[in-house]
Amino acid sequence: MVAAALAAVFLGTLGNVAAATPARAAGQPAAADCPPALAEKATCYTGQDAHGAYYTMAVPHRWNGSLVVHAHGGPDLGDAADPDRSTEDLERWAVMVDQGYAWAASSYRRGGYGARMAAADTENVRRLFTDRFGRPERTYLHGQSWGGNVAAKVAETYGRRPGAYDGVLLTNGVLGGGSRGYDYRVDLRVVYQYYCHNHPRPAEPQYPLWQGLRPGSTMTTAGLRARLQECTGYASDPAERTALQQRNLDDILAVTGIPERTLESHLRFATFTFRDIVTNRLGGRNPWSNRGVRYSGSHDDKALNAGVERFSADPTARRDLSWDSDLTGRVSLPVLTLHAIDDPTAFVEHEAAYRATLRGAGRDRHLVQTFTREHEHSSLSDSEYAGSISALDSWVRTGRRPSPRSIADSCSAFDATYGEGCFYDPGFRPSPYASRVRPRPGGLAWPAMTAAQERAWSRTEGVGIAP
Repeated sequence: MVAAALAAVFLGTLGNVAAATPARAAGQPAAADCPPALAEKATCYTGQDAHGAYYTMAVPHRWNGSLVVHAHGGPDLGDAADPDRSTEDLERWAVMVDQGYAWAASSYRRGGYGARMAAADTENVRRLFTDRFGRPERTYLHGQSWGGNVAAKVAETYGRRPGAYDGVLLTNGVLGGGSRGYDYRVDLRVVYQYYCHNHPRPAEPQYPLWQGLRPGSTMTTAGLRARLQECTGYASDPAERTALQQRNLDDILAVTGIPERTLESHLRFATFTFRDIVTNRLGGRNPWSNRGVRYSGSHDDKALNAGVERFSADPTARRDLSWDSDLTGRVSLPVLTLHAIDDPTAFVEHEAAYRATLRGAGRDRHLVQTFTREHEHSSLSDSEYAGSISALDSWVRTGRRPSPRSIADSCSAFDATYGEGCFYDPGFRPSPYASRVRPRPGGLAWPAMTAAQERAWSRTEGVGIAP
């Protein structure tokens, strides 16, 4: 009872964050089949926590005593939790278990956006693991893609609690936060409509583009792809595109800086995930702005800037999105990041934003960043994942901060096992975030949300995104 009371007091200081439920309030993990790659190496468990989030755990037969708590990317859409998501992620990051670490991950209690909700569910699965297997010697957070934002939020929200977490690994993370991290997709949404005029079509019900998609629309991802193809011919061989399609495609890519190979996925996010954020999470309020942004790189910038749709954010919506997902930089744990320089989804400049965030909070001494000459977002080399978790573990155990060079040099030992290659560029430094994503007025200073703002907003009734 004392422990529960102390936990309640602690969580009560976090304002309106979705509070992590103590493990004893949920069902215990049940034995389950492991992914094929781990069938002879680990014992796996699944379950569902008190909030309805499914989870998966794995304990290797030769457990080194430490735990990796994984935060998945996305966000996935839909109202219900995905019972398969965490198991699929275990298969994807089986390298962690193969290296001797126990592993635990939550599917999150629902689909849709909500970084603090996902952070609370990630903390929940750590507590469930500890309740079932005892406290690990060391516990590390791993976040991939949007899960990088979630894991960084876990570190800031729960990481100061003694014995909870010891270090953080963020891979290809979306680290610019919600209030700025999607501005390039805001730009894509309006620039696309300026050139294509088919999302919505003139004869269809009209809506402000910051909604992403009007509530109640039955558009599917296949329908969106068809409209993108109609306007740009993006899926066709260049020789088969019309002159207008090629010019539309060239202008959209040049103005937004989005790679051609991920144009459809970015537009999908700016359509369906924006609708989730605006309609489902913010009650129809607009968190986005493109006032004061000058678009350039097209064949006629003057006409583009005169004709593109403009809008300003609702201050309360922007506050709620910021409080939910922006980072203060107030992290006290060792943080190691791994990012592909040519990541086509979470641009490498997110790392510059994160460094600026920690520097603004006076915490950049806790950060080591590494970069690779890879062209992927969803999966990097297992040799690099293995080397990264080993480097973080060594940093935590010895207190000796690694360098990008030392991490790169150590990778070959892991590549002897996994053979997927080591692609580090130890001398690389990303350009500022504003060099890739057009800043909004006042959007150059980091952190995007200060610790003082977080404290003040947490005292506001109903702030943030409901779990």
